[in-house]
Amino acid sequence: MIRVAINGMGRIGRLLFRRLVAHPDIEIVGVNDLMNGANLAYLLKYDSVYGPAPFTIEWTTEIVANGAHIPYTQLADPRALPWAALGVDIVLECTGAFTSPDKAGFHLQAGAKRVLLSTTGTAGIPLLIYGYNHHLLTADTPVVSPGGCMTNCATTVLSVLGGIGIDSVQVHVIHSYSSRQELVDGPHAEFRRGRAAAESIIPVPVDLALSLERLFPHLSNRIATVTTRVPVANGALADFSFVMKDEVSVDEINARLRQAAATTHRGILSYTEDAIVSLDIKGDPHAAIVDGSLTSVVGKQVKVFSFFDNEYGYTTRMIDWILYWKQFL
Repeated sequence: MIRVAINGMGRIGRLLFRRLVAHPDIEIVGVNDLMNGANLAYLLKYDSVYGPAPFTIEWTTEIVANGAHIPYTQLADPRALPWAALGVDIVLECTGAFTSPDKAGFHLQAGAKRVLLSTTGTAGIPLLIYGYNHHLLTADTPVVSPGGCMTNCATTVLSVLGGIGIDSVQVHVIHSYSSRQELVDGPHAEFRRGRAAAESIIPVPVDLALSLERLFPHLSNRIATVTTRVPVANGALADFSFVMKDEVSVDEINARLRQAAATTHRGILSYTEDAIVSLDIKGDPHAAIVDGSLTSVVGKQVKVFSFFDNEYGYTTRMIDWILYWKQFL
């Protein structure tokens, strides 16, 4: 059993908890967050996107889930966490606050063997996307960034179509609203993020291009990205606008994506031509669900659309990482 701890019980932390608590190869041995324990147990038990938990969850002086008693701490400084005493193999760092080598290293100082971020870390932390460059992991790598949900989707599509020859790409991710937006209009450093999330289509800046250029350096200064948040609670649709080096056909693009979904990227990329909408991919484990019925070509310009569940698909990749890292523990 791989012994994991979760630091930060937001959307990703809680979904990871739900998915890992009954996993046959992974054991949750500790959880840390600042919220009230009874409140956390309630949020783990009832979820507005994925519904009630399929197992019992209770709060005593610790979290009791699916029969397992899991210690719960409420410490702001990761260096004070009991990871050594709990024998933690991997900390899932889900606060979004400890994403530099020094700060992620606090978990190592507390006794954890490895740290897996739930976002893109700073430049000093390896950016390794499962299914693309995860094989670059070495035994002496203590902290890994698996990218974000958008990075995983975009990397998957770019890696498959890169074999044809990409000259440049613009990526527009139409994304569900998130906790970093406001429920009603209010002040925010980014004015648009302060507008009511469930009432408008809201353009939001995103640093996705920086991550993609780290992963595809040959496309440096040839990638542009933007996201708009829309009034749904879950799901996203990535709109890729490619300029290819040579003219291609819809059939050629779709054939390559379909083939990858069945072979090299099986379990990570999914391909369909059904008339799906975002609700249809809720709970889908793939990083990218390409809708081939929407692919279009005008000369060297190519449009590809890919859905993804920004929470479930992403936590699946984190679970892939936990299992892959086992060989180095």
